[in-house]
Amino acid sequence: MTVDPLILSVETATLAGSICISRARKVLGSDCGDATTSHSNTLLADIDRLLVKLDLTVRDVDVFAVASGPGSFTGLRIGLATVKALAATLNRNCLGIPTLEAIAHSAGKSEKTVALLPAGRGEIFAQMFSMPLEGVVQALDEPTHLSPSRMVERYFQMAGICWTGEGARVHSNVIIEAAERGGHEIIATSSDSSSPKSWRFAEPALNLAEHVALLATMRLTTAADLSANALRAIYVRPSDAELKF
Repeated sequence: MTVDPLILSVETATLAGSICISRARKVLGSDCGDATTSHSNTLLADIDRLLVKLDLTVRDVDVFAVASGPGSFTGLRIGLATVKALAATLNRNCLGIPTLEAIAHSAGKSEKTVALLPAGRGEIFAQMFSMPLEGVVQALDEPTHLSPSRMVERYFQMAGICWTGEGARVHSNVIIEAAERGGHEIIATSSDSSSPKSWRFAEPALNLAEHVALLATMRLTTAADLSANALRAIYVRPSDAELKF
């Protein structure tokens, strides 16, 4: 592997999805998808378009990275299958980055960040992280799939939380109501108040694949297995088909 590998990252865990091409923690180019169109119809074309824009080809890519879940079942499978196929065909390294970890990374430094992603049917995927240093993301609990009301009860007693991700935006009213009940002041940023009980919201990432890329850059030297066969999805909950069965 080259010292500063060219990384192509793919995120199809969310409805719109995104892609990014980076080198040495520098984003060279990125693009967001269309939430109204299936990733299966656009992903390869979007990748090719971005490569051409940067005067690159897929053979120039040294490492493939992908958001490994949780997220949309169909979207995850499309992203993982695409990255696996490209990595295997071109004999390149690849690795998966947990979606909620990338969401937490997008919020910046925080002692307690709760990353939230819509899971369909009014429910959400949630996990708490700590990011004491820039780029260092540490999981404080396991990813879960639950209702917004159960989610806020899980973290109700904790102070100093940064809420982030599309799930935080969609269910901000539930979080604000819980804050009022628990005596947690809602502030815009961590610097707006010195109250240790305050909660704040971080803006959802405009391009989540950029954060997948940055985390992948830091994991390349420590990952145990970078083969396509080692790539696995993080589903958290059974699929609808499995639940019906």
